[in-house]
Amino acid sequence: MLCPWILNWPEPKGGEGDAVRQLSALVRCSHSRLAWNALMTPQRVPDVVFHTRVRNDALGGPNPFEWKDVSTDELFAGKTIVLFAVPGAFTPACSDSHLPGYEKRYHDFRALGIDAVYCLSVNDAFVMFQWAKSREIQNVVMLPDGNGEFTRLMGMLVQRTRQGMGLRSWRYSMHVRDRVIQKLFVEPGFRDEPPGVGLEVSDADTMLAYLSTTNG
Repeated sequence: MLCPWILNWPEPKGGEGDAVRQLSALVRCSHSRLAWNALMTPQRVPDVVFHTRVRNDALGGPNPFEWKDVSTDELFAGKTIVLFAVPGAFTPACSDSHLPGYEKRYHDFRALGIDAVYCLSVNDAFVMFQWAKSREIQNVVMLPDGNGEFTRLMGMLVQRTRQGMGLRSWRYSMHVRDRVIQKLFVEPGFRDEPPGVGLEVSDADTMLAYLSTTNG
């Protein structure tokens, strides 16, 4: 098994190293680019700027929204966060199960000490807004990674060109405390050009089961 200590990462201790331990098992004996990217998933969420749209009623008119850049620190520093990443807005599993599942269990996450739940996709802010609106999302924060920067630095960017989707995120979820990744659930089969990406371990129920055994 390729071992993260080779990369001078600290040896896992308790919950904080659980994400690294999972990834080292995920990519055992593989030398592919994608497996290496997965192993290189950071222990802290990467520094990027998210380009979001926020409502400003002072603008008036039928579309009172303006651009707002939001940093990683603003989203994660000093907070306990659950983030789940999906291959694409409006895609079947993401729309029918993944996003609605986290919205439905949102208050359960809050009861376990989670400050916010983020849904991330390599889509722009306009698409994310319309997707949330179509699914009547009120609580989950839609996080547009339109340029794929966060996803790339997480080691989760994959090619989906055979389906006309370009570069997209692999499906995963993670528990983050003050920017440190506490737990990472990555769907199996991580690779370029998958026929699809299942929803087996990154769902809301799996994350809640894990959180119920921790201190949130």
